[in-house]
Amino acid sequence: MRKIHPTITPERVSEAVFLSNISLEDPGFCIICGTEADGVEPDARGYKCQACGCMSVYGAEELLMELSL
Repeated sequence: MRKIHPTITPERVSEAVFLSNISLEDPGFCIICGTEADGVEPDARGYKCQACGCMSVYGAEELLMELSL
């Protein structure tokens, strides 16, 4: 995985995972620009970011695993 945008912190991703477990939200994050995306599968990798156009959106659960390593 590429370098992760500095605004994507373990706390921010953990909160997104928690919210996805208690709601119908499917959050993800663009690792290039830091934008939060909705409708992203938990294990998504390389989805297109609607903000910057890069193929760099990852599911929150996927990112949480990466940040934990």
